[in-house]
Amino acid sequence: MIRDVYVPRRVIAPFILGCILFLASMLIVLAGSPIALAGSSVQRNHPQHYLALGDSLAYGFQPNGDHTHGYVDDFFTFLQSQGVKDHQNLGCPGETSSTFISGRKCPYPSPFSSQLATAVGYLEQQAHAGQVTLVTLDIGANDLLSDTDPKTCKVSNTFAADLQTLDNNLTKTILPQLHAALKDNHGRITGNLMLLNYYDAFQNVCPNTVQNTQKLNEHLARDVEGFGALVNIFEAFGGAAVPNPNICNDTWMCSPAPGPDIHPTTAGYQVIASALEKSCQFIRRSH
Repeated sequence: MIRDVYVPRRVIAPFILGCILFLASMLIVLAGSPIALAGSSVQRNHPQHYLALGDSLAYGFQPNGDHTHGYVDDFFTFLQSQGVKDHQNLGCPGETSSTFISGRKCPYPSPFSSQLATAVGYLEQQAHAGQVTLVTLDIGANDLLSDTDPKTCKVSNTFAADLQTLDNNLTKTILPQLHAALKDNHGRITGNLMLLNYYDAFQNVCPNTVQNTQKLNEHLARDVEGFGALVNIFEAFGGAAVPNPNICNDTWMCSPAPGPDIHPTTAGYQVIASALEKSCQFIRRSH
């Protein structure tokens, strides 16, 4: 049988006060915590930086010389509304997954010689460690670009080997290093990594290339598992439909000089930015 227990008033009052203070402090912590965009870890210390990595798409290249309306700047406008303060874009035109690791395509500040080394240095330096909200990466198109001849629509027999090189570079070097650099000293993820897949700029002139782009995107989806999330740019540009009416509006493929060109138009870059926004919103709702 449970007996009545007498608790002195001088004990009850401090206990109640302690409970109130504890609950108040928890509400302050929860109210001040930023919303995690991806991953299962709660972001801490108000992460406020965005790092963009990749090839000419991250760089924002257009053949008319307009390099100021790429998806990175468009997407950063959205991130600012989520509390992100600034961004760094290391995108390098012509970058492959191999040069991403070894360098030789674009200059980087000493002592770094490659985009990967610069990115890891950025993520690990004291001013940014644990403070990077998001890293986006598009890489791989230039690994396979020379395997397709748009004049004959022939695909080289080196496609499979080049795709395997891309897989190895991503899963053994690039993604593990970026993922590790997004961890704090306790092994907790403090930022998010998003890998973009690719549209097929040649699909209207060479419909047979769609299956190769789909294969590339399947590999990218598998490669990023365990490291981050995939953003489906292929579907955002209209998917596998042939003819794809979006290609002429979203890329320079149907344009007169300085086209035709595989790169996005200003409208196309906005499509990529919108796909990133939707991916972030979906991931946020899922957690």
